[in-house]
Amino acid sequence: MLDNMLDKLRAVANRQEALVSQLEDPATYADPDLLRRLTREQKELEPVAEAYRAYRAAEERERSARELLEDPELREMAQEEIQSAKAEMDRLREEMKLLLLPRDPNDSRNVVVEIRGGVGGEEAMLFAADLFRMYALYAESRGWRLEVVSRSDTELGGIKEASFLVEGEGAWSRLKFESGAHRVQRVPVTESSGRIQTSAATVAVLPEAEEVDFTIDPGDLKIDTFRSSGAGGQHVNKTESAIRITHLPTGVVVECQDERSQYKNKDRAMKILRSKLYEAEQAKQDAAIAAQRKSQVGSGDRSERIRTYNFPQGRVTDHRLNGDVKNFSIDAVMAGGLDPIIDALITADQAARLAESQGE
Repeated sequence: MLDNMLDKLRAVANRQEALVSQLEDPATYADPDLLRRLTREQKELEPVAEAYRAYRAAEERERSARELLEDPELREMAQEEIQSAKAEMDRLREEMKLLLLPRDPNDSRNVVVEIRGGVGGEEAMLFAADLFRMYALYAESRGWRLEVVSRSDTELGGIKEASFLVEGEGAWSRLKFESGAHRVQRVPVTESSGRIQTSAATVAVLPEAEEVDFTIDPGDLKIDTFRSSGAGGQHVNKTESAIRITHLPTGVVVECQDERSQYKNKDRAMKILRSKLYEAEQAKQDAAIAAQRKSQVGSGDRSERIRTYNFPQGRVTDHRLNGDVKNFSIDAVMAGGLDPIIDALITADQAARLAESQGE
């Protein structure tokens, strides 16, 4: 089994070396699409190739150390070196098992996030606004760029629905775990009797599709302009800069009204539309993934949830995790500290896929 794994790793390392050479060829830069694909592939293969080379280096260290065992003066040092090399090889074997798991092809993509208030009236919409702030703070902590596409606010500062783009390294690989129904338990600001209320908001996370992934026929689009609603001062009443794009074959509708420029709104709306159609196409190709996503997002009902934010108890519980690892500090999470939850979800996902790959 180890030899089979090392054969796969050697092939990956050879491919990565070939990609490095190809990227050093000036002719590659003449084709931007090719350059982008090769750069992405090289970046994805690099950690695997580095782990393989480190494993071979540790093997060589152990072999060299064994040759010194016959020398009485060097035996103790050689034994220490052998133990150190073995420990390094054991660590790298486990790392390489994870690295060989099939990658999510969307892991390097930017994402489109949609948040909607669910069951719970105004309190659900206030919670949706809290989730929006949480993701904005998390994006800032990761050095990602967040662009609001559309946002519909309530008079009390809640959010009926909002969609935004998140651009940055690893955005999809981490935020994809946020898709689902998020439940909140707390005393609403709208509750005069001080009773704890349970409400919900839904989050959908889609990989941003690139133009090379999904081509849209302009003839399939109906594009309307209208005046922005909500905040915006006199500008709202003067120009029709907001954009509504309808994809006629599917009926998918996307609006963008955050920018004052009609061109920028149209560009963002097209990004969202492309991502929605790309995700729908993927769902058709893989019905299992589509079913999983629908079960995660659900209807926004209180009983359907991936995570509960319990303010009276000061904790956030992720229901996909087990044991003590499933509870987290609510203050840290709402301040954008999502990494502990996401790291735990990634570890659990890797463990499940590793067990499946080994037939356990």
